[in-house]
Amino acid sequence: MEREVSLSGGTAVAAACRALGHDVTVADVSPDDLTALDIPTDVVFPVLHGKFGEDGVLQEILEARNWPYVGSGPAASRRAMDKVAAKIAWNLASLPTPPWVAFDAHPGTDLRLPFSPPAVVKPIYQGSSIGIVFADAPAILRDAVVEGVREWGAVLVEPQLAGRELTVGILGRDALPVIEVRTPRTFYDYEAKYRDGGTSYHFQSGLPNDETRCIQGLALAAFEVLGCRDMGRVDLIIDDQRGPQILEVNTIPGFTDHSLLPKAAAHAGLDLPALVASLLEMALSREARP
Repeated sequence: MEREVSLSGGTAVAAACRALGHDVTVADVSPDDLTALDIPTDVVFPVLHGKFGEDGVLQEILEARNWPYVGSGPAASRRAMDKVAAKIAWNLASLPTPPWVAFDAHPGTDLRLPFSPPAVVKPIYQGSSIGIVFADAPAILRDAVVEGVREWGAVLVEPQLAGRELTVGILGRDALPVIEVRTPRTFYDYEAKYRDGGTSYHFQSGLPNDETRCIQGLALAAFEVLGCRDMGRVDLIIDDQRGPQILEVNTIPGFTDHSLLPKAAAHAGLDLPALVASLLEMALSREARP
């Protein structure tokens, strides 16, 4: 699923680079085939979602070759991809995020949690909301954990929160305009993100200005605590009981026509070529430093 999104995003970024007057090579790389990286280049713009692209592996390869690239470095990419590592970092920084428990083995007959269902079971090392299961009863929750550990190796369990779903794009050291996501689905899953025409996006969310600034500040803090740089997307929810809660940081946000970072940048006055130009400049400026 994420390959389809990667290819669409890569096509859009390549078109934006060409519109800027750059010579572009589109490279479809994988852990088993790095031959495309043998072509000399000035800068790399990764748009590869999921494992290998977002977990720091590709970034380590690029750094070993001393190639400048857009986006977070290997360590920050790993932390953001690993939901437990991200949670620990946010907890240590006293940033608001839902309580959680991780499982990497069969939980046995007694599933002990510091909260009651309804709950959400998430694969720890997956993105794009892949593999998420909602459980509204203890038996269903236990089965979801058992199946999740079997399929994914490790899962994170959080209480299911009720409230407004928000996302904040990050560009450099700036938080872009807040977007409220409204979907007829249970939550903003893969289908809602990339295929469901019923999902709508709202910049005029009705939040007071001070609350909007608070959301942007939390998003930027969540991003920077993980050591991320250049670009990202931070997902949050305003829970009816707990207030704003950080859910996830995505270090390689989408660049498809459904994607939220380009939408937020456009709302701030940057079309896709201008957004891409800004990101390329960030990568090249790191290379130029002594």
